[in-house]
Amino acid sequence: MKVKPQRLIILGTGFAAFSLVKKINTDIYQVTVVSPRNYLLFTPLLASTTVGTIEFRSIIEPIRTVKAHIQFYQAICTRIDSEENIIHCEGVLDGKCLQLRYDLLVIAVGAVSNTYGIPGVLEYTKPLKELSDARAIRQRIIDCFELASTPGLSHAERQRLLNFVVVGGGPTGVEFAAEIHDFLIEDLRRWFPDLINDVNITLIEAAKGILSSFDEELSREAMKTFKSRRILVRTECPVKEIRESEIILQDESIIPFGLAVWSTGNGPTVLVESLQFPKCKMSHLLTDEYLCVLGTKNIFSIGDCATIKDQELPETAQVAQQQGTYLANALNRKAKDQIVSSFSYRYMGMLAYIGRRRALADFKNMKLKGLIIWIFWRAIYFTKLVSRKNKILVIFDWFKTSLFGRDISRF
Repeated sequence: MKVKPQRLIILGTGFAAFSLVKKINTDIYQVTVVSPRNYLLFTPLLASTTVGTIEFRSIIEPIRTVKAHIQFYQAICTRIDSEENIIHCEGVLDGKCLQLRYDLLVIAVGAVSNTYGIPGVLEYTKPLKELSDARAIRQRIIDCFELASTPGLSHAERQRLLNFVVVGGGPTGVEFAAEIHDFLIEDLRRWFPDLINDVNITLIEAAKGILSSFDEELSREAMKTFKSRRILVRTECPVKEIRESEIILQDESIIPFGLAVWSTGNGPTVLVESLQFPKCKMSHLLTDEYLCVLGTKNIFSIGDCATIKDQELPETAQVAQQQGTYLANALNRKAKDQIVSSFSYRYMGMLAYIGRRRALADFKNMKLKGLIIWIFWRAIYFTKLVSRKNKILVIFDWFKTSLFGRDISRF
């Protein structure tokens, strides 16, 4: 007699959830994915889409095409009833409420940009987490140049419009600053020659240096490189308030901007914040070494929304991928009454693009930089793309950009 598959619900379509779906045995589990977006976003190349180095659809993969025999609902989970094993959801497209019953639940909803309670962040800055964010940033960059070219505009207003500010000196903030500098030097300089002298790129970081998760030597190299390219890096400058067109720092200095991108770290989603499960000081769900949420037996959490008790892992795509793959294998083995070992993270190194065909690589025993590392950076991300379609599109985008430049149309 065939055993009825267990109902496995996965919340999210990020790297953790995607890796889990790829490896889970659908003969054993009846898999349902619930997420407000119906695709995986390859976030390591998201900064490249903000300026048109890569097109938006080149770095997304529909969740439905990952594996046959899975069910997907485009909805937001609003509440988890762990006593009745039911999740309550709200449809993204129609707003309708639905309830789904589970035997096993995996929370992989990721994180949102952390505003740290600073006034004006949500209203006047743009995050860089989703494809819609990248599209809004790309359009705003073009808007700023078109507005700055308007006849009769004051010099002060032109300079404000052409001051692009990045708050946060982590890999995302650094790579966005590098990408917009490339866009400026390689493309915008040709089409807006009268405005180039008024353009400024400013990177603000509250800590002592940028790329704090990297080796100190590489962090200094990034700052040195940015300085040589007239990208102003202001460290130890916490933000006090954001207004409609200016940033107020703690020392009361004022930085006007045409575009401000907020990239300062991760905060909990509304769902995670509402849950009564044990959490760490960063409001991540606490799990044991098998990625099971503390105090539960059938709820797991992986990716940026979770932290293993007494372990500190970086909030990166490689951690999320490894956790998703591990949990799929663990659940497959558990269903067959096989021994399951605890999760063990394998550090694979970190990469960061710093512009003008230069990149940094921080490996366990090697710290590398330069043109060769930029080629390596591209090669690694190319191999990590999840489908042949993505790989072909990204290769074509890189070739097209090198041959014809980036598009500056507004639509």
